[in-house]
Amino acid sequence: MVEMFQTNGAVIFWLALTSAITFVGTLMLIPVLVARIPSDYFSHKKRHKAPWPNQHPVVRGILIIGKNLLGYIFIVAGIIMLMLPGQGILTIVVGMTLLDFPGKYRLERWVASRRPVLRSINWVRRRAKRDPLVIDK
Repeated sequence: MVEMFQTNGAVIFWLALTSAITFVGTLMLIPVLVARIPSDYFSHKKRHKAPWPNQHPVVRGILIIGKNLLGYIFIVAGIIMLMLPGQGILTIVVGMTLLDFPGKYRLERWVASRRPVLRSINWVRRRAKRDPLVIDK
């Protein structure tokens, strides 16, 4: 084990640094993102409009591909962080929120409707002076 650390010291250093940066970044970014969610976002059975609807189709395609690529990068980094110190599961969740896949809105809505999750989300929103999330069942 010691030999592995000696031979791969630079790689382990960069992975640990990335893990620390991701941890601090998510601690700062998640409250901002939670506060920006419209309060009625989950009150509908179906998702709102497609992202970037006013953009040229080529620009919109590039943005969607970039967002999905970033999501995959976060998922891979999160899987790596499961074996290293860091926020692996949280990073995987952030990556999944960036991806576009069938049933994503229903999954997000289901997770957000769980009592502990909704209570935590609304606590963050209350501190940001935002209205609580409304989730119709």
